[in-house]
Amino acid sequence: MCSSPTSDIEGMNDLRASVHKEEVTETQPRYNIRRKELKKIHKVALLGDIRNMEQLLLHGKNVNKRDKRKRTPLHLACTIGHADMVDFLVERKCKLDLYDGDYRTPLMKAVQYQEEACVTTLLEHGANPDLTDKFGNTALHYAVAGENTSIVEKLILYHANIEARNKVEFTPFLLAVNENNHKMVDLLIREKADVHVVDKFKRTALMLAAPSKSPDIVRLLLQQGVNTSSRDERGWTARDYNVFNRSDG
Repeated sequence: MCSSPTSDIEGMNDLRASVHKEEVTETQPRYNIRRKELKKIHKVALLGDIRNMEQLLLHGKNVNKRDKRKRTPLHLACTIGHADMVDFLVERKCKLDLYDGDYRTPLMKAVQYQEEACVTTLLEHGANPDLTDKFGNTALHYAVAGENTSIVEKLILYHANIEARNKVEFTPFLLAVNENNHKMVDLLIREKADVHVVDKFKRTALMLAAPSKSPDIVRLLLQQGVNTSSRDERGWTARDYNVFNRSDG
């Protein structure tokens, strides 16, 4: 029996992680932050205290200083959504594309928490939207998972690879289909995403959107002329997926 699309994707829970499930600090409801892990410069970034940040840098503190989880001040500012602090750090020539201990860049964190002003600043100053986390997900995957069409459009405007594949070869388009997000699927089609792409298991978008699960998306895919007779690596067609989903329900 074929497992469900989501169960096959290592890291999908991380990709869709909800803010409220993460630990909180004394002052901010985001990121998994313990104050004892932070140097003064990280605490200042977390609070968005530009005056104190300026003083620290004037006294020779490293603008790219890492905490115990390899997060820079920029990671923290992006996660919390302190757009003014992000602007300040970028102006001080901080490195934009460093990974934290979870292999996420500041841009990924800003996208994950839907801090669009921070996303814009990073992209305008040359942050790379095509870097990948340990599961192969790009910032665009995170934006699709977060269901934020505005950020998706912005990333594509700054030339994010719309066909980027994660470790199970999900493109952002396949991810949107798998998440049953009609609005996102429609947007990516308008942005010329490849609707005929298959994942690591040779599953098509139509298989992921079996009619009993996503009838509106199925209709949209059929309008694009997708192949209804394609078979995955087990020989299943989209019709087989539909039958399986109906019997499973």
